[in-house]
Amino acid sequence: MQTHPGTVSDQEFRVKSTTPPPELGSAIAHTVKAGKQVVLKAVGAGAINQAVKAIPIAQSFVSSFGTKLTEEITFFRSRAPEGEILGIAIRVIGS
Repeated sequence: MQTHPGTVSDQEFRVKSTTPPPELGSAIAHTVKAGKQVVLKAVGAGAINQAVKAIPIAQSFVSSFGTKLTEEITFFRSRAPEGEILGIAIRVIGS
């Protein structure tokens, strides 16, 4: 899991197929608790699977603080040496 800051209120996590969902869920929860939005970026079925599994784990962490997570799912395009790739971006917002 690599982190890349987006805007001041965003924290970007690049998710791989080997990213452990509990660790990602914890990172999402800590970031949301700090008042930031999270953007998960994943390319490929395995990476998307890990990102999706991490969201309910994060919800279980933040629910004790009365926070509910909502998600906005979009596509993103990125350039790679082998050409353009298409991935999924999941914005996680705490409210």
